[in-house]
Amino acid sequence: MQIIALSDITAHMRDLVGGKAAGLGDLIRHGERVPPGFCITTGTDLDALPEAEIVDAYQRLGGGPVAVRSSSTAEDLPDASFAGQQDTFLDVTGATDLLTAVRACGRSLHGPRATAYRDARHIDHDTARMAVVVQRMIAPAVSGVLFTANPLTGCRTQMMVDAAAGPGTAVVDGATAADHYVLDGSDQPARGVLTPAHLADLHAAGARIQAHTGSPQDVEWAIDEQGTLWILQSRPITTLFPPPPATDKPQPRVYLEFGHVQGMLQPVTPMGMATLRDLIAAMLAPLGLRVEIVDIGGRLYGDLTDLARDRSARKRLVKLMAVDFGPRAQAAMEHVLADPRFAPLERGATGTRRANPAALRTAARALTGILRALARPDAARTRLFHAVDQMRLASAAPDGPTTTADRLRLVQTRDATDSHDEITWPVVAGILAASVPSHLLKGVAEPDEVQRVLGGMPHNVTIEMDLALWRIAERATAHRHLLRDTPPHELALLHHQGKLPDIGLTAFLDRYGHRGVAEVDLGVPRWAEDPTPVFAMLANYLRLTDADQAPDRRFARAAATAEATLDDIATRAGRRRPVRGRLAVFLLRRARALAGLREAGKFAGLYHLREMRRHLLLIGADLTAADLLEQPDDIMFLTLDEVHDAVHEGADQRSAAAARKVIHSRELRRRTVPVALLSDGTDVEAVRPATPTTDAALRGVGAAPGRATGPARVVHDPATAHIEPGDILVAATTDPGWTPLFLTAAALVTDTGAIMAHGPTVAREYGIPAVICVPDATRRITTGQIITVDGAAGTVTPHEATAPAVPEPTLSRG
Repeated sequence: MQIIALSDITAHMRDLVGGKAAGLGDLIRHGERVPPGFCITTGTDLDALPEAEIVDAYQRLGGGPVAVRSSSTAEDLPDASFAGQQDTFLDVTGATDLLTAVRACGRSLHGPRATAYRDARHIDHDTARMAVVVQRMIAPAVSGVLFTANPLTGCRTQMMVDAAAGPGTAVVDGATAADHYVLDGSDQPARGVLTPAHLADLHAAGARIQAHTGSPQDVEWAIDEQGTLWILQSRPITTLFPPPPATDKPQPRVYLEFGHVQGMLQPVTPMGMATLRDLIAAMLAPLGLRVEIVDIGGRLYGDLTDLARDRSARKRLVKLMAVDFGPRAQAAMEHVLADPRFAPLERGATGTRRANPAALRTAARALTGILRALARPDAARTRLFHAVDQMRLASAAPDGPTTTADRLRLVQTRDATDSHDEITWPVVAGILAASVPSHLLKGVAEPDEVQRVLGGMPHNVTIEMDLALWRIAERATAHRHLLRDTPPHELALLHHQGKLPDIGLTAFLDRYGHRGVAEVDLGVPRWAEDPTPVFAMLANYLRLTDADQAPDRRFARAAATAEATLDDIATRAGRRRPVRGRLAVFLLRRARALAGLREAGKFAGLYHLREMRRHLLLIGADLTAADLLEQPDDIMFLTLDEVHDAVHEGADQRSAAAARKVIHSRELRRRTVPVALLSDGTDVEAVRPATPTTDAALRGVGAAPGRATGPARVVHDPATAHIEPGDILVAATTDPGWTPLFLTAAALVTDTGAIMAHGPTVAREYGIPAVICVPDATRRITTGQIITVDGAAGTVTPHEATAPAVPEPTLSRG
C-alpha cells in the first residue's frame, strides 16, 4: 500500500504514514475539519514513484493547488516536533510540479537541517523514514498558530494565539508581525484580525483537540473567506515542563524544586524517587517541617503551599531557604508570597503541624548538639567520623540473603533514615558558624572577605577524595599517553578486565567507589560499577603541566589565604566592633573547624544506597532470567511494590519499565528545570518581572571570590568532559561527583545553586572564583567563548574573542 487517503489513516499507522499524517487522520476521525488529502507512505521508493497513482489521487482531489508536506516517523514526537526541519511546498499545481515536490519533500529527510536536528535529539538516522502528505490548499483570510497551553509560562489554564491575514506561513516563519492573544475562556474584546467569535471557535477547538490527544498541542489553523475554521496540523508542544499532579484542592499550590540542593537537575529514576522522598522527609523532620515531596518530570519538588499560607511560617520561609536553596528560589518564593492567591489563612486552617512534645525534644537535642560542637569542635569531629565508620559497617549485608525473596525483604526492611545526632548537629553547627558572621561583620569586612575565610577548608571528605585522585594522577605520569589519549569508557573496560597498570585506582575505588554523579539517586551507577567518569577526570588532570597550578598547591594557598584573611578581620573587628567582632571571629574559627564536615553525612548515607542498589541489581538479574525484565538494571524503573509483584506473583514488568525508560531518556535531554511551579503548570520565574541590565555582563550571585578570565567550557556530563587547565567550567549545577573537574578549572559558573551548596563550597575551598544563579548560563555562553568571572561582583562578562574549540551540541525547540 503506497497511497492512502487521510480519512482512512489512524493514529496507530505512524510507521507507515509518519507523524504528521497519523495526526491529521486522527483529527479527521475525531470530527475536526481538516483539508482533504492523501499520503504517499514510507515504503515508497522516491526513485520509482507510482506516478500514475499519485496523479490519479491528485485528480480525485479536484486538481488545482495543493500543499506537499513532510511526514517522517520521527516527526511530531512528544519532545521532537521537527518544525521547519523538513520541506513543505505550497500552492503546487499540475502533475509535473506535484511529482517534483513529492521527490524533493521526501529527500529532505536527509537534508542538513533534519540531520542536525536528529543528532541533537539523539535520534537514530537509520530509524527515520519519510512519508509525504498532499492536501487541498485552503485560501485563508486569516491563519496562525494556537497553543493550548501558554508556551512561555507553562500555564495550562491559558491558550495562546498568534494570527495574521493571509497564509499561515507568515506567522510560522516569523515573516510578519502577528496579532497576539491570550485566552483563558473569558469573553475577548474585538481587536486585530480575529473577531470574538473566531477566538471562541479557536478556544473550543483547542480544548477538544487537547482533550482527545491527552496533552497540550501546537495547532496550525486557517479561517477561509466564508469564516470556516480549518485545522492544518496538531502536534505536542515539546518545550513544556510536565505539570504537577492533579489534586482535589481548589486553590492553587506552589512547588519548590529540591534536587538542585544536591546539585541534581537530571531526572531521578522511579526507584530512586521513593528513597529520596523518605530521605528528605527525615532531613526536614528535625526542623519541625512536614513537606510533601512530589514527583514532577522525574524531579523532586516540595509542596510548600501550607507553609506559604501559614501566618507564622511564611515570615521565616524565605530566610530559611537562603542556605540550601539559594537566591533564585528565594526570589520565586517572594513572588508567590506577594500573590493574593497565597494570602495567609486563619491560624490552623492550613493544616500545618504545630509544636508537639517530639518536636520539642528534637529542638532540645539540636541545641545541645550544636552548642557541644561549637564548644569542642575537635571532639565533635572525632565522634562524627566514628559514626560515619559505624554506618559503613552497618551497611554491610548480614549473612543469609541468598534467595530473591530474601534480598527483597532486606531492601524493604532496612531503614537508613534514623537520626544520627553525632553527624547531624556538628554539620549544622558548621553551617551556622559559616553563615552568621557576614551579618555580624557588616561595615567591618566585605562579603568576599568572609567567603575567602571559608576557602581551603579542612575535614571535607569530598576535597580529600578530589586530592586523592590528583595523587593518583601524579603517580601515573609514566602512563600519561595511555590515560590521556584512550577514551575513558575503554579505560573503564580495561580496568574491569585487570589489564591496566597499577596506579592505585583500585584502592581509590575501595574508598570512594560508592560515589558518583547524581549519587543520591539509587538508580545511578556508582564509580565502582562504571569508573568512566574517574578516567575522564584523570585525563583532565594529566593535561596540567604548570606545577604551580597543581591542585594540592592551590588548595594549600587557599587555606593560607583564609587564615591570613581571618587574622586581618580579627584585628579590624577588635578595634571597630569589639563584641560583635569577637563573636564573628569565634564563629569563623569554628566554621573552619566544622564547616568542612558538611559532606560527611551524605558520604556515610551512600554506603546504605550502595548496598540497596547491589541487592536490587541481583534481584533484577533473577527477574531477567525469568523473562520478567529485559535487563537487570531495568529494576530501577520499577517501584518496590512492582518488584514485590514480580518476585512473589510472577508479574511481567517489562512493558512498565520500558515505558518509563523512554520518558526518563526524554527528560535527560531537558536542559532547564523550573525552580518553582504552580499547580496549573506556571513557571514562577517566567512570570516574574525581568531584571533590567545596563551592560553586557551576565549577572548572578557571587559564591566564591576572585577574578578569572579564560575560555568557557560548557559541560552537561562530567563523564565525557574535556577540561583544559585554565578553562572556566559552565554547568547547570554541580554535585560532589563533578568536583574533581574543579581541580584544573579556572572558575565556576552555574545556572542555579546556593552559596552553601556543594559546588560553590568546593570552589571556595580550592580558591577559584564562582558565580551561581546566572539565568540560562549554559545557553547564553558557548564553549570556547572568552569570559571573565568576577566572584565578588557576581558577574560573568563575555568577550568577543573566542578560543578554538568545538562547542557541545545544544538542544533547540522543535
